[in-house]
Amino acid sequence: MRIPLTKYGWPQVVALPAIVASAMLIASVGWPDHWPARGLVLVEAALAITLIWILCFFRDPRRAVPTDKNVLLAPADGKVTDIGIVEENDFIGGAALRIGIFLSIFDTHINRAPCNVKVEKVTYRPGKYKNAMIPKSGLVNESNDLGLLRTDNPQDRLIVRQISGAIARRIVCATVQGKSLAGGEKFGMIKFGSRTELYLPVRENAKCLVRIGDKVKAGMSPLVRYE
Repeated sequence: MRIPLTKYGWPQVVALPAIVASAMLIASVGWPDHWPARGLVLVEAALAITLIWILCFFRDPRRAVPTDKNVLLAPADGKVTDIGIVEENDFIGGAALRIGIFLSIFDTHINRAPCNVKVEKVTYRPGKYKNAMIPKSGLVNESNDLGLLRTDNPQDRLIVRQISGAIARRIVCATVQGKSLAGGEKFGMIKFGSRTELYLPVRENAKCLVRIGDKVKAGMSPLVRYE
C-alpha cells in the first residue's frame, strides 16, 4: 500500500515525528503530580497538533494530471501572488511572463513539471531568506532554476524557479540536466514555506488563465494555454 508521504522529506519525515512523539511520552510520564492536569492536556494537545502538521506538510497526494498538451500546469501548490512581464536573458533570452506562487506552511510542497519537458540546465544560487510572498525575493533568496525545453509544440524555453522563504531552508531538486520529465511529474520540493515561479516567453498565443489571489495545485491547475 502506498504511504502518502514524500520521499523528498527524508530524514525529517522520520526524525521530527519521532522527536515530537518522544516529547509527548516524556510529558505524560514525567508530569509532576502537583502540577495542574489541565497543563498536561494543553501540552499534549499542542504536541499532537505539531505532529499532525509535520505529517501533513510532507504529504504526497495523488494527482490526476490533465493530458492537454496545450497548457502549462502549476509547478507548485499555493496562491498566485504576482503576474508580470520581466526580462529573462540568461535562458529564455528576452521578455518573459512570470507567474509567482507562494506556498504557505499548510500547502503541499512538492514541485512538478509544468508540461512535457527536457531539463536543459539546473542552476543553484545561494542567497538570503526574505519573505517569499514578496516578488523580489526571487532575485535575492536562495533559489534553484530548472531551465526546461518543451518537447511539444511550441518548443518554448521555460524556467521553474524554486525559492527558499523566511522559514524554508532546504531546496530539494531530484532531477538533472538531460533528463526528460512528463507534465505533472514530481522533481523535488522546498521544505517549510517557500515560493515557486514559472517563466515562459511572451507570445500572442500564450494566454494566462489565472489571476492574482487564485489558489492552484501542482500538476493539476492550468496556468497558461497555448491557443
